[in-house]
Amino acid sequence: MIDKEKLFAWCEAHKAEQLALLKELAAIPAPSHHEEKRVEFIKAWLEKNGAKNVTVDAALNVLLPFGDCSKPCTVYAAHTDVVFPDTTPLPVREEGDTLHAPGIGDDTANVVALMMIAKYLFEHGCAPKEPVLFVFNSCEEGLGNLKGTRQLFADRPGLIKEFISFDGLYEKVVDRAVGSERWRITVTTCGGHSYGAFGNPNAIAYLAKLIGKLDVQPVPKVEGRKTTFNFGTISGGTSVNTIAQSAEMLYEYRSDEKACLDQMRAQLNAALDECRCDKADYAVECVGERPCGGNVDPAAEETLLNRCQDAVEAVTGTRPGRRSSSTDANIPLSLGVPATTFGLYIGQGAHTREEWLTTSTIYTGLKIGMLTVLPHFE
Repeated sequence: MIDKEKLFAWCEAHKAEQLALLKELAAIPAPSHHEEKRVEFIKAWLEKNGAKNVTVDAALNVLLPFGDCSKPCTVYAAHTDVVFPDTTPLPVREEGDTLHAPGIGDDTANVVALMMIAKYLFEHGCAPKEPVLFVFNSCEEGLGNLKGTRQLFADRPGLIKEFISFDGLYEKVVDRAVGSERWRITVTTCGGHSYGAFGNPNAIAYLAKLIGKLDVQPVPKVEGRKTTFNFGTISGGTSVNTIAQSAEMLYEYRSDEKACLDQMRAQLNAALDECRCDKADYAVECVGERPCGGNVDPAAEETLLNRCQDAVEAVTGTRPGRRSSSTDANIPLSLGVPATTFGLYIGQGAHTREEWLTTSTIYTGLKIGMLTVLPHFE
């Protein structure tokens, strides 16, 4: 039986440490595929605070096992990467009860909460009732393509029975995986001088033809489901007086229903077929793919979701809702493993350099995280 009064008293006593740790970690750059600096910091901090068996795998996941995780285990994860490409320290600014920094919430605040939970377990000599694995995983963002979580499951086939990712806010828990496909589409033509070769095919114009077709495509309509598409970046050409020989874009579509993803892929291929001609070459490369959910036991998934919702409600007095999202939980859900994602703070501006969180909510979040994790320990 968890003694909430003593547990919450510990959280209150460690508020200054939690905040200082968040400020320090938030300043460390961690673009997807290059999380080395945060990995080094997290590993050293865990070892300083009592961890004896921290390892780092080939995908730059920091792994902290409790018990024998060569047996079926429950995973608690938080991702170390941020969306920003910076390799120099990120700016962190505190104003009253607000903390500002790129990636401060997504997902740094949740990483810090998981670190503090580990510290509590070390200090109190808590023993796992069953194997539990803490994972500070890499490459959740963008074209990181969930590399860290993919590696985790590839290394432990059949050995992860539940997966909880701390990511986002504590207002809602994820109950459905939003899958996506990302494509790099490159158009090449002969190009030429803008005056002397006027009339030659222009790669930018031919790419624009494809964009025009996709921009008016029908979006699948399924009750209770959502499908989207986006032209993320576009580049090409050489100069104002050159007919472009090459142009490319990054294009994605998302849905929380696999059949809708299939429809969007078919529409992309049809638009490409309509645009292809002997004047322009269209090269298509899949640069990212996130699966939708698979055949998860509904009862097991519902039990997990309710347990996480119960933890939030026990601290905040408000039961969180549910939502679809694209997170590390996509991988286990696609493999039939019960999984969810929810966060341990409240803030706004994720994926912008103006991101901020309300400082007082990280203390609430730590208590929620504790109530989620500690039932596995004695």
